[in-house]
Amino acid sequence: MATDRIAGHGDTPTWGSIHPLDAPKRYDRWSVITNRYHALRNSPLGVRLAKSSLGRLITQSPLRARITRYTLGSIVAATTSAIVFAVLYVMGVGTTACSIVAFIAGAIPNWILNRRWAWRVEGRIAFGREIVAYVIVSALTLFITAETTAWTQRHVQSIPAHHGIRVLLVTGSYLAVFAILFVARFAVYEVWIFSGRSRVRAAFRSRTHVRNAARANRTP
Repeated sequence: MATDRIAGHGDTPTWGSIHPLDAPKRYDRWSVITNRYHALRNSPLGVRLAKSSLGRLITQSPLRARITRYTLGSIVAATTSAIVFAVLYVMGVGTTACSIVAFIAGAIPNWILNRRWAWRVEGRIAFGREIVAYVIVSALTLFITAETTAWTQRHVQSIPAHHGIRVLLVTGSYLAVFAILFVARFAVYEVWIFSGRSRVRAAFRSRTHVRNAARANRTP
């Protein structure tokens, strides 16, 4: 009868040498999603799409790859927000409350997709830049969407409430804000929030260094 060999010092552990009381690895949902993404990308279909003219056009530069991933993440967020907004609006909730709840429903997965997938940022979260700055940008976007949907709501009162046209117009105005701010938000994410370094802090340190150097040169 075969027996499991006990791994010695420096040996590579085998299945038989693993102690049953060893702590299992922590389940990481994002790692599972990432592994499935790479498995799909390396599949025959994924390889065929990557070699196509459209695939080469999208992925031939890191910037275009980020734009593509950012676009797909934005579509997921906008779809989520639009569904939540339309459902709440049909239920009779005010446009401001619809905008807030729908925006939060889309902003959370959008932040995760942008940081972990579009820009591939790993490691510790830079709270001031990746959280506070993202919240500020999101708050500005939320303010614009709330004002836009409220304006649209005031101008569609002549349409009967039971008609789907009113829902389509108000929801469409909500999505229009996302489309208009699409490029601006990408620029902010690219150069600041998910750049992997704080350019504001770097500029402040550079200015401080130049000032201290000039002061030292003036010292006799």
